Amino acid sequence: MDPRDFWGNRTKSCLCLILLFAVLLGFYSNVFSLIPRRQTEKSQSSPEAHHVQGRRESLTLSEGDGHLDSCRIPEVPRLLYPKAQLLKPSRVDVLVMTPWFAPVVWDGTFDSALLDVQFRNTTIGLTVFAIKKYVVFLRLFLETAEKYFMVGHKVIYYVFTDRPADVPQIALQDGRQVVVLHVGNYRRWQDISMHRMEMISNFSRQRFLREVDYLVCLDVDMKFSDHVGVEILAPLFGTLHPGFYAADRQSFTYERRPLSRAYIPRDEGDFYYAGGFFGGSVPEVYRLTTACHQAMTADQAQGIEAVWHDESHLNRYLLSHKPSKVLSPEYLWDERMLQRPPLLRKLRYVAVPKNHTEIRN
Repeated sequence: MDPRDFWGNRTKSCLCLILLFAVLLGFYSNVFSLIPRRQTEKSQSSPEAHHVQGRRESLTLSEGDGHLDSCRIPEVPRLLYPKAQLLKPSRVDVLVMTPWFAPVVWDGTFDSALLDVQFRNTTIGLTVFAIKKYVVFLRLFLETAEKYFMVGHKVIYYVFTDRPADVPQIALQDGRQVVVLHVGNYRRWQDISMHRMEMISNFSRQRFLREVDYLVCLDVDMKFSDHVGVEILAPLFGTLHPGFYAADRQSFTYERRPLSRAYIPRDEGDFYYAGGFFGGSVPEVYRLTTACHQAMTADQAQGIEAVWHDESHLNRYLLSHKPSKVLSPEYLWDERMLQRPPLLRKLRYVAVPKNHTEIRN
């Protein structure tokens, strides 16, 4: 063998071993450097290290945000309540679970006492728009809300209005307040309805993230008539429209024109959701209202207006972003327009009789 070949092969082998050793040394040094940092991060992110308010203030609006529900499972103290009967469902006359495993909330499907304990440190924001003549509905709305809405929990009523002086003063329970947000009005009631999404989106970013855990977005020309509590809270929830809860999807009044961003084909659709009762965690409501506002702006640029305005865009959004909870028609009903079926054991939030033409003009 030529000596040059021998020493050349030995040199190559030694270089390979040295390179391999260097790579392994670098890898393990990185691993060991990560250990204390991960332990520190774990201790900083532990539930005991943060108060609920601190978590709320640190929320950002990136796509990676998690909902507050997923941050921590609340500890429930000792509490006496009826045991669930696995082989005896509480309701067999209605759908109680969607195909994507979202509960459908009906009377008899939840334990209010147990849920109140789980959500005892939660602050709920309620948004309502009292623009122009709709301010006349505000007193009854707030008075019945104080009687039935989230009783025993911290609530902030966010009243959007162009008439701050006409907002009534009512007695409030401890831990509850009315915040008046002065906004402009629009000539057409359709424009007022559609700009709700924009305003909720803007104020979610500006202040709601810092002040509340959940948002419930409601129509003002209604009144509460029975318990509406934390059983409705979820990352994202919608309410079945009382006029379509038993209808097939072909009958839904979705936007059917393909040019619109709210378009839904006739062979698609889960439910028809009402525009007057939706909500969820603040980040999720921000995403929903921002998406709907952007879609309406795009439609406007194309010279098209969805058939049912913001409600059409809400239904388009909830088709592609399945709600984590669906509220039954108990939570939105019109006694003058619809006959109450036996399956509705309670009517919790009902329409107030009114002359639509007079109010909207």
